[in-house]
Amino acid sequence: MVLSVIFVILGLLGLFYGADWLVKGAARLARSFGVPTLVIGLTVVAFGTSSPELLVSLTAALRGASDIALGNVIGSNIANVGFILGLTGLIFPIAVHAQVIRREIPLMIAISLVAFLMAADGLISRVDGLIFVAGLIVFNVMAYVLAKRGDDEALLVEIEEFEELESITAPTTRLAEVGRIALGTVVLMFGSRFMVDGAVTIARALGVSEIVIGITLVAFGTSLPELATSLVAALRKESDISVGNIIGSNIYNLLAILGITATVRPIPVAPEILRVEIPIMLAFSILLWPFVLDKTLRGWRAGFLFASYLTFTVWLFNR
Repeated sequence: MVLSVIFVILGLLGLFYGADWLVKGAARLARSFGVPTLVIGLTVVAFGTSSPELLVSLTAALRGASDIALGNVIGSNIANVGFILGLTGLIFPIAVHAQVIRREIPLMIAISLVAFLMAADGLISRVDGLIFVAGLIVFNVMAYVLAKRGDDEALLVEIEEFEELESITAPTTRLAEVGRIALGTVVLMFGSRFMVDGAVTIARALGVSEIVIGITLVAFGTSLPELATSLVAALRKESDISVGNIIGSNIYNLLAILGITATVRPIPVAPEILRVEIPIMLAFSILLWPFVLDKTLRGWRAGFLFASYLTFTVWLFNR
């Protein structure tokens, strides 16, 4: 059990540093070839910051732990809204832009609903995965067009990381950045394997299902970057960043993580997951919408989201 916990900690460290090296290396390499910052943000940064969730879900699916693969996506989306936005809103009121209320939250809800319908037959198939990947391409094209038009600075990109790209002015050695990308990829692969192996062992030792560990331990671990970004934004009183970061992350989790994973290896969906966990993910997405109609998330509404997440987590371990 102790060794498994160490594996999970090593996995988290590997996922964090691997993703950081991968994103910085790829961004700097792309910048050295004259790729526009907007394109880098919508591709390299968006995919790179989602790489921990992707590698964990892919590794879990390929190693026969499909419940952890699915639980990682479901749990990340629930934690993003319930835990991260709830906690952030309790620290400092979150400002929500009108276009987020009008367009991005409804889009997140719609994609969550599609995921629920896809899982209704007990399998997120390869065709389902390809549909989501196609949706991801459409989403990125739409984001690029809107951003170029000036409708959004960087629609649903990981905004903190995107802004950091603007400050990359140091000379870049392409060979060094290729090495950074390679190292980041290798560290990510080992980190995801440690994370999955440790999580499976912990689930068996505690006598809980892999879906519970996937939704809680694994999902929370892979959501730590979003938590850090949102808390820092709140403390800087730039909490409007939190909402774009979270909504973008949730959409990418479904379209990219679930889509690519199901394309590589179809994901079985247990009846209980279809009855409970996926509807709860959808419920958190829907609940967020009326809570931000006045363009803020604060007070009892943020507290309700946070308390709901904690209640859900406790219930998972005691059902």
